[in-house]
Amino acid sequence: MDEVSQRHAPHANPPSVDQVPLVRLRNLGKRYGDVIALHDINLDIPCGEMLAIVGPSGSGKTTLLNLIGLLDKPSSGQIELQGHSVTQSTSAHYAQQRLRTIGFVFQSFNLIPVLDALDNVLLPLRIAGRISAQQRQRACHLLQEVGLAGHLHQRPDKMSGGQRQRVAIARALIAQPRLVIADEPTASLDSENAHAAMQLFQRLNRGYGVTFVFSTHDERALGYMDRCLSLCDGRIIKQVQSCTH
Repeated sequence: MDEVSQRHAPHANPPSVDQVPLVRLRNLGKRYGDVIALHDINLDIPCGEMLAIVGPSGSGKTTLLNLIGLLDKPSSGQIELQGHSVTQSTSAHYAQQRLRTIGFVFQSFNLIPVLDALDNVLLPLRIAGRISAQQRQRACHLLQEVGLAGHLHQRPDKMSGGQRQRVAIARALIAQPRLVIADEPTASLDSENAHAAMQLFQRLNRGYGVTFVFSTHDERALGYMDRCLSLCDGRIIKQVQSCTH
């Protein structure tokens, strides 16, 4: 199978419709003062899905991503994570759930300049007080998985954009999350690195069963998705299975 065919092949193990969704949103709304950012969002995200959230600037993509990733709380509606409601949870419980269940890849990568690749990957565990020899070994293995075995002790300013992003991906996976949130992960990459990054996301999705939710404007990323969800003015206006360019 050629590269293009592989890229657009359907998910090897599509999620079972009988599974409890990893994330379930019911009548979810978010208001900032007089501005309504999201209106009555209803969405199930099955385990193992690659989901893209698309839409113009101001459509509510980042707000929705922040709610799914438990970085913010809704103004109305319900959020369930692995079958359990977290809507009324405290901020401390939100933080615990993020550490245990969710990894993040940001557009700007958010690497710490004074730390090398290995220590950047280990940072979430250091914050959680969970550093061990086994975790350091896992971090080395993840950097090897993303093609950076020879860059463990290199700092971000000595790396290319594609290499920095791969460090960010390894960091997102270090705590073995069920869900990874990626906000415009290919926006600052050239075409070669964008496709390499998406192939890596897809390989990690299929190899480790990690669920990925992307916010993206990037047409290059859409061919890798199991589903694309279009937002406009804070509402879901369309859902498409097996996205293509």
